[in-house]
Amino acid sequence: MAIQSTGIGSGLDVSGIVSKLMSIESQPLLSIQKKQTSYQADLTALGALSGSVSSFQSSLVALSSSSTFKTLAATASDSTIASVTASSTASAGSYNVNVTQLAQSQTISSAGQLNTTSAIGSGTSTTLSFQFGTISGGTLASGAYTGATFTQDATQSTGTVTIDSTNNSLQGIRDAINNAKIGINASIVGDGSATPYHLVLNSSATGANSSIKIDVAGDAALQSLLSNDPAGTQNFKEVTTGQNANMTINGIAITSPSNKVGTAIQGVTVTAQKIGTTSVSVTTNTASVQNSINSFVSAYNSLNSTISQLTSYNPTTKVAGALLGDPTTQAIQNQVRNTLSTAVNGLGGGLTSLAQIGVTFQKDGSLAVDSSKLQTALSNNFSDVGGLFAAIGKTTDSLTSLSGSTSATQPGNYALNVTQIATQGVLTGDVNLNTSSTTIAAGTKIDVKIDGLTGTVNLAAGNYTASQLSAMIQSSINGTSSFSNLGVSVTASIDTNGFLKITSGSYGSASTVSLTNNTGTTVSSLTGSVTSGTTGKNVSGTLNGVVATGLGQILTGATGSPSEGLQVVVNGGATGARGTVNFSQGYAYKLNNLASSFLGTTGLISSATKGINSTLTTLQKQTTDLNARLALTQARLQAQYSSLDTIISNLNATQSFLTSQIGVLNGSTNK
Repeated sequence: MAIQSTGIGSGLDVSGIVSKLMSIESQPLLSIQKKQTSYQADLTALGALSGSVSSFQSSLVALSSSSTFKTLAATASDSTIASVTASSTASAGSYNVNVTQLAQSQTISSAGQLNTTSAIGSGTSTTLSFQFGTISGGTLASGAYTGATFTQDATQSTGTVTIDSTNNSLQGIRDAINNAKIGINASIVGDGSATPYHLVLNSSATGANSSIKIDVAGDAALQSLLSNDPAGTQNFKEVTTGQNANMTINGIAITSPSNKVGTAIQGVTVTAQKIGTTSVSVTTNTASVQNSINSFVSAYNSLNSTISQLTSYNPTTKVAGALLGDPTTQAIQNQVRNTLSTAVNGLGGGLTSLAQIGVTFQKDGSLAVDSSKLQTALSNNFSDVGGLFAAIGKTTDSLTSLSGSTSATQPGNYALNVTQIATQGVLTGDVNLNTSSTTIAAGTKIDVKIDGLTGTVNLAAGNYTASQLSAMIQSSINGTSSFSNLGVSVTASIDTNGFLKITSGSYGSASTVSLTNNTGTTVSSLTGSVTSGTTGKNVSGTLNGVVATGLGQILTGATGSPSEGLQVVVNGGATGARGTVNFSQGYAYKLNNLASSFLGTTGLISSATKGINSTLTTLQKQTTDLNARLALTQARLQAQYSSLDTIISNLNATQSFLTSQIGVLNGSTNK
């Protein structure tokens, strides 16, 4: 508020007096403003520290992941012939790949139709059942097979499509097949003839085992157009024959239904691109790891430099960094340095410190890399370098593996003892299916319950041998969306007694299989009197003598024990002592967790920032309150001195009047 004189003319400097008095009254406000400026500087400095810690944490992502040290680098001399990738199970080596044939999918075409929109048949509800398998024997002429056999591939899911009065045109059939997503791409192709429009079906999967068989139950017109049995009546013509990819790897012949071959070289996937020869090299991914280590060192040095600047003191200029003496900054610096100075143990290897791979502290607190020493360590001891940085475990038993850990898991060596092997839920029938073929009636459905999930499964009509029946049932169950959408599956086979055996794909106490009648052929034709199977069992055992928790095939270390959170997969084998699980938490893993604790909502930086913001809020309230009081004080002083000015002015006027009157009286006396 501006201070103005009353202008009455007393000569009293009201503005000056009030201004000087208010300057004295405002001293506490200046003190608060200085505090606010200081805290704002601290807040800005903490923001810079937080950004530097965040950048440091980003440099740890690759090094803290165990996969970085498990994945090898695979390269092909000519990637236009074959591309390659390597996984954690690959081994270093060199291979010669000669591709002689590429895999392709089967394409079949229906008889021509006059148009694409006219109804075909009466509209009676009709079920199209699709199967995939291999056509063998016989001859192929003009797109049709003679004397061939069709063997269903049980590993490929079957699917059904319903056609009725709402979609019984060529377009409707095409759309229904595509919408069903059953592994077939449907299209309509016109050839310009009198009946130009053909329904063309193409298997989504390549390979000789992906040839298409279609069973049609319902409308006769749709049957005559769409049913297609390579071993019987064929209403489609084959346009392209499904075939496998053929190649040799180091002279060994390889046949694959897909151009992507992942089983020929352990841990390496070879994808054929064209016919030709190329060499493949699989090596440890040392270059990538070396770059990650250099990035880590650079990020640490940047963090160290930021902390040094924020906590420095210049004796010449007598200017201190904003965070000089700040306990939060000191705690962060000390915890990071202590972590990097502590040896890593657990894997039982020869590497336990950064210095052993050429990463050392300098006098100024920064890190430096001896590139030659690092390269030697990566070349000679790649897996143990991984143990220096990531959370990595190794098991001595080939049928066990480490699948996970938590921050509570302590590095060390844990003796594994298995008291029970995990099993799957299994339903085994009691009727011998080898004695005669099994007939599945048209429209047959059964209700299947797997691992607690229930779905209605359509079974394709026909006469089946025991092996054909098991293949059809497996693919039918696995192709039912109630199961496939959730990754639930089964395998079906015929045991030595000729009994149908259906096994859940999962392990443990939640693994179950049961069948219930729905419509058509009854379950008793498939499994006799057995409708419910035996429930699976969880693995059980101990880690260093402490009972672990078993779920499926995974043993998890008990809460409160050194192995807490350690997850070990037991893939079969025998009960009893199963070797040792070695586990280490490397520098990058520990520092990543440490950085998260600094940056988290309850971390050091966040807590310090909240404290400062709280103090600034309090200071702002004090400022507001003080300004309100100063405004009242100024108004009071202004009123008081204005009143005084008026009084003085009146007194001055009185004085002038009296002086004048005295003068008049003096004049009269003289006269």
